[in-house]
Amino acid sequence: MNRGQPDENTLRAAVALACRAPSVHNSQPWRWELGAHSLHLYADRARSLPAVDPLGADLIISCGAALHHLRVGLAALGWRAIVHRLPNPGQPDHLAAIEFQASGPTESHVALAAAIPRRRTDRRAFSSWTVPPGITAQLTSCALAEGVEAQEVLGRARDELLMAIAKAAGAQETDPGYRAEIHEWTGVYPGASAGVPAANIPAGSRQYGNLHMREFAPGELAQTDRLLLSEDAGSLIVLSTSSDDSLSRLRAGEATSAVLLEATSAGLASCPLSQPLEVVETRELVRDRVLGGSTCPQLVIRVGWAGFNADPLPATPRRPVIDVLTRQEQP
Repeated sequence: MNRGQPDENTLRAAVALACRAPSVHNSQPWRWELGAHSLHLYADRARSLPAVDPLGADLIISCGAALHHLRVGLAALGWRAIVHRLPNPGQPDHLAAIEFQASGPTESHVALAAAIPRRRTDRRAFSSWTVPPGITAQLTSCALAEGVEAQEVLGRARDELLMAIAKAAGAQETDPGYRAEIHEWTGVYPGASAGVPAANIPAGSRQYGNLHMREFAPGELAQTDRLLLSEDAGSLIVLSTSSDDSLSRLRAGEATSAVLLEATSAGLASCPLSQPLEVVETRELVRDRVLGGSTCPQLVIRVGWAGFNADPLPATPRRPVIDVLTRQEQP
């Protein structure tokens, strides 16, 4: 077996792709360390959002998405990532140690990596065209390949999920700490390296039919068709795991990345929705009334077709690789 070692430029390119992963309010709560023969992913608690994410679940899921993006990027560059998750019990923020094995890229690897710079979180209303069941099945299959359950929520369960989203919003918006974090992390000024810019936040109503989207700072992104606010036919997919520990959340983040990149490859718009799972009461409601108490919800992903003639979304900012990647100190 030829494991070998990618050169530093290859690793920096892979980390740059990894850092294009979605994260809660684009907080980018990760850091990377380059060892002599490995790469290491750590949670960056200094970038946590304690009011938005009191359980720290969104932070770990965000890091899991970056880990999967890294795996995809390395595969396209000719390297298979051998991942050891939570390798150090004494360092709970050491989320992964990655070793490498030379492996020729396939067309599917390259296609999936090509979706990374094209993927956007689209908070606008989606079109009235429904997502075909075959595509939804492919998305849920991508999550299952990462060891995470996924199901499209329909009928009465969807109504319960929509009520949980609205109830969570009502609870959070009464919290001054939550409002302060939303003010800090959304509607950020041009040139910021993190946070959600106003150019990526829809202006006007955030109510799409019975779906209440999270209220951010005032946005500048126009809705292409006001009728879509009532006709949005986006699908809601819930990712869940058998346990609710750090490993489960890390896996859920990897599954999130897999679903979002597959959706992007299929031409779908997508948007992660963590809000109903950030409040203990509504998290339990989703677990019991949407999932039947069988698994632990980790994230909701909204997918659909972008509105006709929808303008391309600008890329959200990212911190430069030099700020997130350091060399390990050698003993």
